[in-house]
Amino acid sequence: MTSNICCPKCSATNKVPTARLGDGAKCGKCKQLLFQGSTTALTSTNYQSMINRNDIPVLIDCWATWCGPCQQFAPIFEQAAEQFEPNLRLAKLDTEAEQTIAGQLQIRSIPTLILFKQGKEIARISGALPLGQLKQWLTQQGVSL
Repeated sequence: MTSNICCPKCSATNKVPTARLGDGAKCGKCKQLLFQGSTTALTSTNYQSMINRNDIPVLIDCWATWCGPCQQFAPIFEQAAEQFEPNLRLAKLDTEAEQTIAGQLQIRSIPTLILFKQGKEIARISGALPLGQLKQWLTQQGVSL
């Protein structure tokens, strides 16, 4: 069985054997690692492909530079990326820089975490969470970590 994985660098879709997602798979187009243990910045250029062309769930952290709780949560979200890849893609959306996307997602407060599977929003939670609580919430949503 294979999984479609969107490259965090060039947004190309790659077919990767599901059992080998964690084996250092590289993008067929740009040759970068598909999983680097870090978050992916979402922009108007890569948002649709990141949400719609990943067979793994995608968790988006909606944040802004002026938001204190967002700044406090940032290292926790990065740590989650290190631990939860390749089972989950973690991405960050700067709501000030990408106001159109933030509007489409109806962001009312930040930080807001939105979980997508197969291009569909399946869960949302507002507020900064400790890593353990984030992991628990993801597990409750059916994400295998």
